[in-house]
Amino acid sequence: MNNRLNNEIRIPTLRLIDQNGNQLGIVSNSYAKSLAENAGLDLVEISPTANPPVCKIMDFGKFKFQQEKKQKEEKSKQFIVKTKEIQFHPNVQFHDYEYRLEHAKEFLEQGHKVKACVVYRGREMNYRSKGEEILKKFVEDLSGIGLVEQSNNLEGNTLSVILRKV
Repeated sequence: MNNRLNNEIRIPTLRLIDQNGNQLGIVSNSYAKSLAENAGLDLVEISPTANPPVCKIMDFGKFKFQQEKKQKEEKSKQFIVKTKEIQFHPNVQFHDYEYRLEHAKEFLEQGHKVKACVVYRGREMNYRSKGEEILKKFVEDLSGIGLVEQSNNLEGNTLSVILRKV
């Protein structure tokens, strides 16, 4: 937000709010500047699109600091959903499958999406049905925790499914 202050404000009449939040009504620009100067504060244009524009007498440095603090606080409260990828091969062993399944459960409980991929190497592409079975079992094992957002999608040598938290 780019606020104009003091001498940058060139509108002849404006709606003025004093440092205590009281509305002083529509006043001339020079009168508003003199009030701000007498108070030792800045005249800040708050709403330039209003008719007449709204200005407030305040300490601009303090105002700017509080705005930045509020933006940082809002940014820290945001949760960014990440997509975590888990890879299998068509000949995955039981222990490896279980280990990756536990990681997927943790990721879903944290609120992330999980992309489960079966990567085919060389002649493994001839056994696409094995990869489909692994992903089907994976989705069934996570049925209480995750929902399928995008089902079996074959891209090149990778078959994938995307799950999100229920």
